[in-house]
Amino acid sequence: MKKYLNFFLVLIVSINFSFAANTKDIPISFADLAERLMPSVVNIATTTTITTQSNPFPFQFPPGSPLEDMFREFGTPQQRQTSALGSGFIINENGIVVTNNHVIQGAEDIFVRVNGDKDYKAKVLGADSGMDLAVLQIESDEKFKPVKFGNSDEARIGDWVIAIGNPFGLGGTVTAGIISARNRSIGLSRYEDFIQTDASINQGNSGGPLFNINGDVVGINTAILGQSGSIGIGFAIPANSAKKVINQLIEFGETKRGWLGVRIQTVSKEIADVEKLDRPRGALVASVAQNSPSDKAGIKAGDIILEFDGKLINEMIELPRIVAETDVGKKVKVKVWRNKRELYKNIILGRLETSDDFKIQGKLTEKPKEINIEGLKITVRLLGKKDVEERNLPKGTSGVVITKIEQDSPISYLEVNDIIVEAQKKKIKTIGDFDNIVKMTLKSSQKTLLIAVYNKQNQRRYIGVKLD
Repeated sequence: MKKYLNFFLVLIVSINFSFAANTKDIPISFADLAERLMPSVVNIATTTTITTQSNPFPFQFPPGSPLEDMFREFGTPQQRQTSALGSGFIINENGIVVTNNHVIQGAEDIFVRVNGDKDYKAKVLGADSGMDLAVLQIESDEKFKPVKFGNSDEARIGDWVIAIGNPFGLGGTVTAGIISARNRSIGLSRYEDFIQTDASINQGNSGGPLFNINGDVVGINTAILGQSGSIGIGFAIPANSAKKVINQLIEFGETKRGWLGVRIQTVSKEIADVEKLDRPRGALVASVAQNSPSDKAGIKAGDIILEFDGKLINEMIELPRIVAETDVGKKVKVKVWRNKRELYKNIILGRLETSDDFKIQGKLTEKPKEINIEGLKITVRLLGKKDVEERNLPKGTSGVVITKIEQDSPISYLEVNDIIVEAQKKKIKTIGDFDNIVKMTLKSSQKTLLIAVYNKQNQRRYIGVKLD
């Protein structure tokens, strides 16, 4: 009996020891960590001036009337300021701040609030839309408390993380969670490798830091799934990917990304079977730019890039990011699959920003004209053919895309990128159509606007809006 009793005592002690060992990293509280990090996280406020044309006549032209555009220039320009909020964090005692590009894009004035109580003006040192990063300089001779980057490659699914930022303008908000997934791509840019987290992230958290439990920045909070609020799925740019871009923006004010000069596509199972490749992997070269680094090295359309500078390419989407992070002018070895066998090519990387591909892409992605619809307190742009194709909308769909919604808008429950296709049962063909209908509704006795909207899931619905 004594023998069995000793056995059970040893077993209980072993279980307790094992439980303690497995739970030793679970923090009792994040209070000390938050207190240490808060002075390094900043709230960012920006102001932008929007110009609109007032109607010089005491009446409205019918929607779609050619007279509308003819007499538009006679209107009186009216200017008003809009503001936006975001987050950032200090990485240098001299006041260098990292945030998202979309937080400060188009801003005329940028103000940074440090430690929740002191405001400073800031200027942009450099910004990169490709990875949605921007670097600011606080205009002050004071010394600030910086944080440091951690090694995001060591971050594991299930690790504790905390986010600090300025959600909904509340400032100094701390949320905690875990890393939910790694290497996420959600279609925002060509250089995506997001960390997914369930730490609560909302509008205004953009540009804020995602810390590990050591207090090191492992990510930069950038996006959430669904613009209406946190549902436990947020995305952060990994620190290791961001650091190189940030250093370039500080040093040069711009990025210097590697460039191969190829257009690529996914290797499907059918393509892998035809090419006698063991499984679908790599990046299929669809075309090669003339006189590009790849052209000079002998890369051909139809080649499958399997390895770049010693790094395996498992999926097509990995190649642009790896190439972009490689130094311009570096000689790299590339393994390709051609005619059912492996070949190696040596390529001297060019610079993306000076390539014809980049210049053409820049022209194709010029920001379309945006117009403010004062009656609804939203900003819209015209729906284009590319939008219809990308969103897989019915052919012939026309309307306007919402690009900004003010907090006090009567349709604040809608989301950016929702598409308005009808107003008062009339098809919207131009922004002028829509603006005129809104203005006419405001002058009516009922002041009720009926609009048809496609949401991000391409679900079409009618909404009745009461205008003030």
